[in-house]
Amino acid sequence: MKDHRLQATEWTRILVKYREPILSRSIFELAVTLGPFVAIWALAWWTLSISPWLAAALALINAAFLVRLFMIQHDCGHGAFFKHRPLGDWIGRILGVLTLTPYDVWRKNHSIHHATTGNLDRRGTGDLPTLTVREYRAKSWLGRAMYRLVRNPVFLFGIAPIYLFFLQNRLPIGQMQTGRRYWISAMATNAAIGAVLGLILWLGGMNVLLFVFLPTTIMAAITGVWFFYVQHQFEDTVWDNEEDWNLHDAAFSGSSHYDLPGILRWMTANIGVHHVHHLASRIPFYRLGEAIRDHDLLAQSKRITLWESFRCARLHLWDEQSRKLLSFSDARALPA
Repeated sequence: MKDHRLQATEWTRILVKYREPILSRSIFELAVTLGPFVAIWALAWWTLSISPWLAAALALINAAFLVRLFMIQHDCGHGAFFKHRPLGDWIGRILGVLTLTPYDVWRKNHSIHHATTGNLDRRGTGDLPTLTVREYRAKSWLGRAMYRLVRNPVFLFGIAPIYLFFLQNRLPIGQMQTGRRYWISAMATNAAIGAVLGLILWLGGMNVLLFVFLPTTIMAAITGVWFFYVQHQFEDTVWDNEEDWNLHDAAFSGSSHYDLPGILRWMTANIGVHHVHHLASRIPFYRLGEAIRDHDLLAQSKRITLWESFRCARLHLWDEQSRKLLSFSDARALPA
């Protein structure tokens, strides 16, 4: 474990040289994402006069650009998109209206996620519910049934994304005692979303919401939750108790390299290069590809292809003995 830990810390030193954002590149990436998003939105709106189903199809395609906008917001939250942090924060807050995500609340929860990834004793903020085999067996039949429901792919990638982005993001529950900043962030975002939706209803009516707004946001939410799942919920991920946990080791070994086809890498802003992102979160997304091109060891580490990733959806329980994420059926085959 010690040598692996040193390797991970050494990578953080190597990756420092990729941290510098390039202003012209950041502006370009924002423009080529926001511009098509607005254009397709307008086209889908206009297409309603021809066919609402054609409009919905365009809206579903546009979800890819909304996912990319969320990734830009994500980089702003890490201070990776612009050198000038206030500029990045305000860009993030504006994008948060489009992604239905209060920027300051999300940034705080996401920083906790980065600081606790793979730590069995600090689960619960910015992560997916994950039990060990021992914890699952210790639950009552009702507790096991509820966990199986939560981890069911239909719930996880169908119901949970809608709940997260449409309901949970509206109120910063759990942060009532942390100061007014997060409530202001949530309420200001809600007010801006309400104003935008009111304007849409006034100018276009309910069909714009039903066939343009909802398909785009729901598909983007489902896609975002899937990516977050694959980034940490794969067979050879790493979980440890506090006494054995190390931040750099968890970042390097507990995050995947989701090796996607080129167009999907572009649409998801290289978020699949997640092990590098967790090692050095200040690297702009457009430089993550540069990092793995320069270092083949990083390119091959924790690599999961698109086809292999679909098998991750059946993994639900962490086995502390084999140190692997297992399916319910695999866990059931283990000795008591």
